[in-house]
Amino acid sequence: MEGPEGGGRGPVARGPEGRPAPEARVHFRVARFIMEAGVKLGMRSIPIATACTIYHKFFCESSLDAYDPYLVAMSSIYLAGKVEEQHLRTRDIINVSNRYLDPSGEPLELDSRFWELRDSIVQCELLVLRVLRFQVSFQHPHKYLLHYLVSFKNWLNRHSWQRTPVAVTAWALLRDSYHGGLCLRFQAQHIAVAVLYLALQVYGVEVPAEVEAEKPWWQIYAMDTEIP
Repeated sequence: MEGPEGGGRGPVARGPEGRPAPEARVHFRVARFIMEAGVKLGMRSIPIATACTIYHKFFCESSLDAYDPYLVAMSSIYLAGKVEEQHLRTRDIINVSNRYLDPSGEPLELDSRFWELRDSIVQCELLVLRVLRFQVSFQHPHKYLLHYLVSFKNWLNRHSWQRTPVAVTAWALLRDSYHGGLCLRFQAQHIAVAVLYLALQVYGVEVPAEVEAEKPWWQIYAMDTEIP
C-alpha cells in the first residue's frame, strides 16, 4: 500500500518562486488522507489533528526517501487514537486505508499480506515514538478558537453573526491548516486568532469599537494566555 513518491525533508518546503516543492505536495495529499480516513473511522477533530501533527513532526526529523508516508500516516492515526483516548483497531485502519488508496480493489483478506501490514503499522508506531522522543501530546488551537467564537458571538451584532458563516469558515480554515506544518511553527492561540481574523476578513465583518480601541482585538486575543 504505497503512496506517491517524494524526496527531501520537512512538511513546509518550498520550491522556486514560492511554489510547493514536491515533498510538500506529498505531505498535503497524505494529510488529506489522514483527515478523510479519520472521518471514516469516526475520529473526533482533536485525534485527527493529533495524527496530522504526529505525521508532520515525524517528517521534520526524517526523510521521505527513507519511509513510506502512507504507512507513517496509518501509524500516526493509530498512535493518535491512543494519545487522545479514542482507541482504534488496526484492522479498521487497514480496511479504511485500503479502500481509500485502492477504491476499486477488493477488501483485504486475513492472509499473510494483512498480518504483514498490521505488523508494519505497529513497528512504525514504535519508530515514530522513538523519533519524536515519546513527545506526542500537543496543545491544539481548537479550544482557543471555540472560546474566541463564543466571545465574538456575544460581542457582534446578532444580525451580522447570523447572516455570515464566520464560525463555519474559521473551523474549516483551522482544519485545512493541518495540511501543512503550521501546527508546529506557531502557538495554538496564535493559529486560532489567525483563522478567526481571516474568516472575518473574508466576509467583511467589522468588529465593534475597533477604531476607538487602544489595541486591535487580535492583539489582545493573541496574548500568551492559557485556557484549561
